[in-house]
Amino acid sequence: MSILRKLRCITVDVTGTLIAYKGELGDYYCMAAKSVGLPCPDYKRMHEGFKTAYTDMAKRYPCFGYAAKMPNVDWWRSCVKDSFVKAGYEYDDETFDKVFKRIYSSFGSSAPYSVFPDSQPFLRWARQKGLTIGLVSNAEYRYQDVILPALGLNKGSEWDFGVFSGMVGIEKPDPRIYEIALEMAGNVAPEEVLHIGDSMRKDYIPAKTLGMHALLLDRFKTKDAESWRQSGAPVFPDLVAVQDWLAKEDNVAARLN
Repeated sequence: MSILRKLRCITVDVTGTLIAYKGELGDYYCMAAKSVGLPCPDYKRMHEGFKTAYTDMAKRYPCFGYAAKMPNVDWWRSCVKDSFVKAGYEYDDETFDKVFKRIYSSFGSSAPYSVFPDSQPFLRWARQKGLTIGLVSNAEYRYQDVILPALGLNKGSEWDFGVFSGMVGIEKPDPRIYEIALEMAGNVAPEEVLHIGDSMRKDYIPAKTLGMHALLLDRFKTKDAESWRQSGAPVFPDLVAVQDWLAKEDNVAARLN
C-alpha cells in the first residue's frame, strides 16, 4: 500500500516550508527608523542584535510569553527594544514607541513574507485527496489570524487546523506539539500522518519519534541536506516533488492491486 493511501492527515511547517521572509530584517528596521527621521541602523549590527535579543526573550518568556500571560505586543516590544540596544542604538521612549509601532505593524502584515508558488496548489491537492491539513509552527497568533490569510493561505481552503506555539504554549522540537496536532486532526494515529518541514531537529526527529511519517524540504540547497539524506530522511527540493512522489507511489500501488 502506498503512503498516500495510509494517510488521513498531513501536517506542515510554515516558515521555510510554505512561506519565506522577504528581504532582510534590516530593511524593516531601517524603514521604521527613517519614518521618524532617524538614520538607518547598520544592517549587520541590527541582525546580530536581534538574534541575541530574540534568543534571550525566548529563554525568559518561551512561546511569546504564553506561560507568563504576557500580551504578544509587550513580548515583541521588549524584544525589539533590546535588539536596538544590543545593536548600539538607544532611543527615548517616545521615539522608540513610534519606531516599534511601525515594526510591529509590518511584521503583522503580509509585507515581509512571500509564499512559495507550490504551497497553495499542494495544500489544495492534498485536501482534494480527502486529507486533513494541519500547520505546526513556532509562531504567534498573528500567523493564523492575519499573516497567512493575507498571503492567500486560508483556513478552510488550504488548511484545516493550526498548532502555533504562541497559542498552545509548546514549541518544536517538543514532541507534545505534534501530539496536539494528532488530537486536533481527530485523534488520528501517528502512522496515519505525514509531517513536512525543513528542520531535522524541529520537524523530522520529533515527528518520527511519535511514529509519524516525515520528510524534509531543502528549498535553499542547505549544506545540511546531505547529512539529512545520509541519516535516512527523505529530502525533496520542493512541494511539487513531494506531490509527484506521493502520486507516483499511489499510482504504482493502484496498478499492483
